Amino acid sequence: MILASSPALRLLPRVAAAGAFALGLSGCGGVRDMTASIGVAASGVLGPKDAGAPTREQIFIASTRKDKEAPDGALHETLESVSVPPGHKPGEVELPGFGRADPKRHFVMAGSRALDEEEFKNEIASHISGRVGAGRDILLYVHGFNTSLEEARFRLAQIAVDARFAGVPVLFTWPSQKSLFTYEADKDRASASRDALADFMRELSEVPGVGRVHILAHSMGGWLSMEALHENAVAGHPDLDGKLGEVMLAAPDIDLAVFRQQMRPLVGRAHVSVLASRDDRALTLSSKIAGDRPRVGALDPSKPEELAQLRQLGVAVYDVTSFSRDFVGHGVYASAPPVIATIGAQIARPRQGEAPTMAGAATLEPEPPAPAPIESAALPPPQ
Repeated sequence: MILASSPALRLLPRVAAAGAFALGLSGCGGVRDMTASIGVAASGVLGPKDAGAPTREQIFIASTRKDKEAPDGALHETLESVSVPPGHKPGEVELPGFGRADPKRHFVMAGSRALDEEEFKNEIASHISGRVGAGRDILLYVHGFNTSLEEARFRLAQIAVDARFAGVPVLFTWPSQKSLFTYEADKDRASASRDALADFMRELSEVPGVGRVHILAHSMGGWLSMEALHENAVAGHPDLDGKLGEVMLAAPDIDLAVFRQQMRPLVGRAHVSVLASRDDRALTLSSKIAGDRPRVGALDPSKPEELAQLRQLGVAVYDVTSFSRDFVGHGVYASAPPVIATIGAQIARPRQGEAPTMAGAATLEPEPPAPAPIESAALPPPQ
């Protein structure tokens, strides 16, 4: 936990946090506040494949949120369709300021169907059937603190569209309370979802015909995802039995010492990338509340001594500091088109022995240039 355990000590950080968050942070999901156009030359290059009509993204959702059919903590699954407006701008999730959403201008829900566990797996297999290369891959998205189901669902649809992801988008959503003052409670709820996420990762890797299972996790979702991967590694599935693809941690809200422990059984068995920004004020605040303990997503890759701490773990590092265009700088991974393009290209990299394919991500010449990984040599597997 990063908040002090004493009730008296908790109050002061929370008051300070409220002031800082009020300046611009609406939450790690933050669709309404973190999706303003960043104004780079790449804006408008990516987006819906057909600019003349709304496009539909099929999103598979596994949730531990409480609903009418399942108690809190139990996994329930759906297949949902999200309509993306024809004028969609990369990096944005267009929502109405008030009133009803208009499919011509806004993201809207276009359908939802509940599935049992077997139906869920069969439906994903059906979507994958007949595809080749990156089209057989799954992108598993795990959201962060203070994020509603609606925000997470629309965010994944936006990322899938903007990155031209050719595979199957899957959302794992846990019961965040969508409140600035529930960090502690959200961390507990994320912890309670760890086993469900670990099991779900293995289930995805067992879908007939699946290529790779990529993981994109934001903020506290990065901590939850690493916990689940660590749990699977300890159980003998460090690379999901050969199906684990890219693990991309966007602004991970993870204590550096904890991250070292999480990575120990994964070194040499998982390709982990960190998207870090030294100007991420949300993580800076998180670090201060935790007693100035550094967060992995807020390390400064331009400083050799800080970069070395991640290089020792064998992770790739992307410095996304320069792409931040808002005060908080916590949602760069989804709001900056060059960064989204980099994520898409990372996912679409051909497997060893495969020819390159154009099915995964759009070619992009951004200005400023897309972030390049900082060299980090992979360490040998532990003996």
